[in-house]
Amino acid sequence: MKIVVCIKQVPDTETRIRLSADKKTIDTTDINWILNPYDEYAVEEALRIKENTEDVTITAITVGPERAVSALRTALAMGVDEAIRINAEDDLDSSATAHLLAATIKDLEYDLILFGKQAVDDDNLQVGTMVAEMLDLPCVTAVTEVKLENAKALLKREIEIGTEVIETSLPAILTAEKGLNEPRYPALRGIMMAKRKPIDVREMKADESKVKITSYEYPPERKAGKVVGEGVDAVPELVRLLREEAKVI
Repeated sequence: MKIVVCIKQVPDTETRIRLSADKKTIDTTDINWILNPYDEYAVEEALRIKENTEDVTITAITVGPERAVSALRTALAMGVDEAIRINAEDDLDSSATAHLLAATIKDLEYDLILFGKQAVDDDNLQVGTMVAEMLDLPCVTAVTEVKLENAKALLKREIEIGTEVIETSLPAILTAEKGLNEPRYPALRGIMMAKRKPIDVREMKADESKVKITSYEYPPERKAGKVVGEGVDAVPELVRLLREEAKVI
């Protein structure tokens, strides 16, 4: 069985994001880059399938500049077998990224393709479904449980009214939701082995991005809170402020 996991390098979720002078990009100085947290669920699920299935090979693919190798090294340290980096700049939109991934994957052997549900930097939730459309594959998003049997996948995902159960044939594309599993920490031996594993770097021409960032803005600062009093005597003043100032009632 051949599994492909598409991953992305993103800023650490604890990083304080600063905008560049022109406000069209972020200042990458001193940013700690990590493997996208949702992609960790995708990698972990591929590893669990490998542990319970004979003859499984897992290939991780990312689109990005040279520093994106660190995300691939993390996946390799977790237990992925092979890694491919498609050389590209950070300013590609979802469509251009999806075209690069689809063009690479179509030349590989695959039975299952996994993505994280979304990347925590742009939150677009688009690339996995776009690749599925380009490769003419079934796609199930935000998956919270995976069972493979007889060239089919039985999947679960949470929706507003409960749990949805979906069956699809393979090959297929799945995007991983939080709760699908608990990603493992790379062991020291895995980290050391990952440093020696080769990374296949592909040079490809990217399509022109259809989305252009005109500017970024910081969210407005929250107003300071007010203490209106204590106990039942404060209720009338609280109601007045909610009505006249906050205008929520």
